[in-house]
Amino acid sequence: MRDHPQEGAAAPENHGGTDGAGAGARPVGGSHADIPEVWHGSATNRIQWLLAAVGAACLALGIELAVDSAYTASPAPLVMSVVGCVAAGLLVLFGTLAFVHVSVRVDRECLEVRCGHIGVPRRRIPLDSVVGADFAPSVTPRHWGGWGYRWRPEQGTAVVVRRGEGVVLQLGDGRTFTVTVDNAEAAVRCIRSRLGLRGGTPTGA
Repeated sequence: MRDHPQEGAAAPENHGGTDGAGAGARPVGGSHADIPEVWHGSATNRIQWLLAAVGAACLALGIELAVDSAYTASPAPLVMSVVGCVAAGLLVLFGTLAFVHVSVRVDRECLEVRCGHIGVPRRRIPLDSVVGADFAPSVTPRHWGGWGYRWRPEQGTAVVVRRGEGVVLQLGDGRTFTVTVDNAEAAVRCIRSRLGLRGGTPTGA
């Protein structure tokens, strides 16, 4: 009777749960039945819509100046104002609308990232160029110097649309690629399954 607690503590099913230990993470390996043929994920930052509204306001102001303002003896200041407002408006609109939303797709061949609702810019990374995948629990714009498509020589490249969890890929050339996406831990399991990786604990788990 005294041996029963020891038998329960050494139950075989506990041995396979070390891969995602900590922070409620599930085992990274998982069974093949748990890994979808094609994994889809996304992330959205609604705050970006406020910045898009600022860009639209600048664009509208430039158009209004061009249409309603009367030309004086020297139209150069007016032309510069119109061009500046329109250029700033278009730049802010593209820079925000392109990164309001990001979608991530993982299949047997590659990981594909599409930004914005029209899918531009786009990044496609073949899985045969990936040597590892990690879960990052907290990716912030501060780490990358802002929102959007970022590059830092000491960190690699990233697509950051919001603060939070993300996927970090280690590429065969020594660089990394980071993307913020909801349910990033499931994406990591899918990628590791495709790569045939087993064991290890996701970063930050």
